[in-house]
Amino acid sequence: MSNPALVVRDLTKSYDGRPVVDRLSMEAHAGQVTAVLGPNGAGKTTTIECCEGLRTPDSGEIRVLGMDPAAEASAARARVGVMLQDGGLPSGARALEVLTHVSTMYARPRSVDDLVDRLGLAGFAGTTVRRLSGGQRQRLALAIAVVGRPELVFLDEPSAGLDPQSRRAVWDLVRELRDTGVAIVLTTHLMDEAENLADRVYVVDHGSVVAEGTTEQLLAGREQTIRVETSTGLDVAIAASLLSQDTGSDWNAVEESPGVYLLHGEVTPAALRATTTWLVQADALAHRISTGRRTLEDVFLELTGRTLR
Repeated sequence: MSNPALVVRDLTKSYDGRPVVDRLSMEAHAGQVTAVLGPNGAGKTTTIECCEGLRTPDSGEIRVLGMDPAAEASAARARVGVMLQDGGLPSGARALEVLTHVSTMYARPRSVDDLVDRLGLAGFAGTTVRRLSGGQRQRLALAIAVVGRPELVFLDEPSAGLDPQSRRAVWDLVRELRDTGVAIVLTTHLMDEAENLADRVYVVDHGSVVAEGTTEQLLAGREQTIRVETSTGLDVAIAASLLSQDTGSDWNAVEESPGVYLLHGEVTPAALRATTTWLVQADALAHRISTGRRTLEDVFLELTGRTLR
């Protein structure tokens, strides 16, 4: 594999003596989508802002296309695209004017007309940025991030606020960029977006990487689940014990939300029989029982917890 487009080694950053990023390390490679996932306050935004040269780390090393993003900011900006969630766009300018202006700053920009067509910008091309909806701003911000043909692009919540058609257009463009050799660093709260797009995933919590790997690696050994929906409060510890005893394999069970239970293990006829035994013993009527593989969201919640922050 070629040298990474982004290297982060032992990055630390504190605010008012409180560590926000704690010896975090990660890499992103050309021709890959690298997703950085984490709950609010996990440190991922600060990490990405340090990589973009917007914040100065307390210690550690960052190399963006071999450059220090702070000391060599001008050279890095010519080769790196940045999409911020709030856009950072001039509110009084019209959408197409902003995109066209940014394109003139690069030696070999992408076709503005092509981006307008690909991302459906024509309908609001003459609208000022302040009057754009959240989804429209997202599409404009994405166009601005990629118009300079970057070798590395940071995408922050690219699908936030988008309808299904717009989200599909964004995903197609991200895949196209990846296939042409661009290194993409994606931060998102949408687990299905990460699962569909990412070649590699870093899960960050409390300022550190708590898991990394491909989606397949993170889901390995965790592919299956039984989902039970009922109006009765149930003891998940009993479910895990019955399933483990009756199947001869390890099971765990969690209450996803009131009345919704997820049972994780190898789904077999014996496992389904044990599930119904659990319900009969509890005198509970299930509204629905379904099976399926576990998702990246399941793994994310296991790693970072289910408590609101």
